[in-house]
Amino acid sequence: MACNSCSTGKDGQPKGCKNNGTCGTDSCNKLTVFDWLSNMSLPSGEKPYNWVEVRFKNGRKHYYHNTENLTLSIGDVVATQAQSGHDIGMVTLTGELVRVQMKRKNISDEGDDILKIYRKASQKDIDIWSKARDREEPMKVKARQFAIDLRLQMKISDIEFQGDSSKATFYYTAEERVDFRELIKVFAREFRTRIEMKQVGFRQEAARLGGIGSCGRELCCSTWLTDFRSVSTSAARYQQLSLNPQKLAGQCGKLKCCLNYELDTYLDALKDFPKTDIKLKTAKGIAVCQKTDIFKGHLWYAYEGEWANWHKITTTQANEIIEANKNNDKIESLEEYASNVIEDTKAEFENVVGQDSLTRFDSPKRNNKRKNNKRRNNNRNKNNRRKPQNSKNATK
Repeated sequence: MACNSCSTGKDGQPKGCKNNGTCGTDSCNKLTVFDWLSNMSLPSGEKPYNWVEVRFKNGRKHYYHNTENLTLSIGDVVATQAQSGHDIGMVTLTGELVRVQMKRKNISDEGDDILKIYRKASQKDIDIWSKARDREEPMKVKARQFAIDLRLQMKISDIEFQGDSSKATFYYTAEERVDFRELIKVFAREFRTRIEMKQVGFRQEAARLGGIGSCGRELCCSTWLTDFRSVSTSAARYQQLSLNPQKLAGQCGKLKCCLNYELDTYLDALKDFPKTDIKLKTAKGIAVCQKTDIFKGHLWYAYEGEWANWHKITTTQANEIIEANKNNDKIESLEEYASNVIEDTKAEFENVVGQDSLTRFDSPKRNNKRKNNKRRNNNRNKNNRRKPQNSKNATK
């Protein structure tokens, strides 16, 4: 979803709004909430909810009380209250949906720690904010070099200036606790501003920076995913995925969050399957499970000592054999069950779109054999014509 100015130009190249994530329609931003109540009017006597959602850099959002009763709409740049000074952000949501979002995130609209909106940002506020944003990238390069010089086991992933350019927040990741007291002194002496260090997890770092996943789409954590649930390797085992860490890990270096998306469906399907460690007792021998197919509901068993010969049965048949074994009954063999499982390998294709062959426009191949035969016949005819003339000359 993007704004109209993000369409392609005449030459086919993307135009882009050139606002670097601050477009007025708020359609290019991360974690955007669609206001489906924007075209509805409130009942008579009802006042609009006086809280708004304000977004800052890289999807950071806070909720502010509109005490001045300003007329705000999505895309307005406002000056908001901060711990010291003021911050500059963009309004991303207004109205009743703000109440729903605050309830979902357990944010109370009562208390002493309520933040307020001061005013709509003036041109002077926006100029200071823009200059501060331009300083962030060169500062990040220097900050990383300072951390390397001090041999600190940390990675500075992002820098965010406050709207009034009075404070800079350094986001970093580290596997262990880091003593960065000397680093803060170096930062304060070099950058001449108040410094705040904030440690984030590897998943939060990927959400802030964004990127493209192995599926070809934008990262879920940077577009719509807000809660990061724990992902274990058992999720890959249940889905019969290869336990290759390079394929299972995302850009954050942790297991991909999408491993949990279909896990519940797989767990429901596996309820009908017997445990793979249960052995089937038959008169021919003991069979051990070798493979399962969750989608088709099939299992492959092999007799002990005959590991190369697999016999395919269904989950219903496997449960029947296990139930019979519990009653001290043995079946004759798995072959009589496996013969009932008929696999339809015939593929039927139909021309459902009414098109001809894909090679109908290809030039037909020339028959070289026919050409060679034609040349040989022509050569023979020429030789036959020359023979009588030579015989006459010879008699003369």
